Amino acid sequence: MCVNYTPTRRDQLAPKFAAIDQTGEDWRPEIWQDYNAPFITHDHLKRRRAQLGSYGMVPKTKIPAGVKRFSTMNARAETISELRSFAQAWRDGQRCLIPLQNFFEPNYETGKAERWQIGVRNNSDFAVAGLYQGWQDNDGQQSFSFTQITINADQHALMRRFQKPEDEKRSLVILHEQDYDAWLTCTTPDLARSFLKLFPAEDMWAQAAVLSKPQTKSNAAQLVALPIQKSLFDE
Repeated sequence: MCVNYTPTRRDQLAPKFAAIDQTGEDWRPEIWQDYNAPFITHDHLKRRRAQLGSYGMVPKTKIPAGVKRFSTMNARAETISELRSFAQAWRDGQRCLIPLQNFFEPNYETGKAERWQIGVRNNSDFAVAGLYQGWQDNDGQQSFSFTQITINADQHALMRRFQKPEDEKRSLVILHEQDYDAWLTCTTPDLARSFLKLFPAEDMWAQAAVLSKPQTKSNAAQLVALPIQKSLFDE
């Protein structure tokens, strides 16, 4: 699973993703649940466009009063067609690209959780498969939210090295550039499932990162970079 990532920079939306920037405002350098970040869809002319949405398919502001807050940052591929939070968007083809620089996972190989940063080799920005939905706000405006799709990674040479030893290993669905438009225009759920594959481990990198919690005034001074270790594939 992924609960925290570094989004693409605004200056990469056009050159890297060929997307028209319709975000309207800036976003934070690291994204956590309910933070706004860019996601990419097709417009009515099949052009890629970047809009701003809340990370998590059901934002906390949309959870009914009295209902305990729940996480929808990640949609498991195995249950995406069944769970109410995702099923309608999955059936309706509301697929999107979520542009990243890298994402974060805990590594327990030293016996304790250490925050690690993961990305794609020779490719500073990349996109993962996601779903989005629109919301009608009280002021009459429309807002958006999105989720990242994850798949089992128990046998993946890199991603199996993250999360607690006893936990199932999961990975985001990193898409190849040549598949971006095909993913966005999938007409059926069955066709969409053909894109839900693990990205080659040899084309990824991972290294130690920084403190694994959102930056606030109270902990900003603690965000000191750890010594950079070799990539797990440079050892």
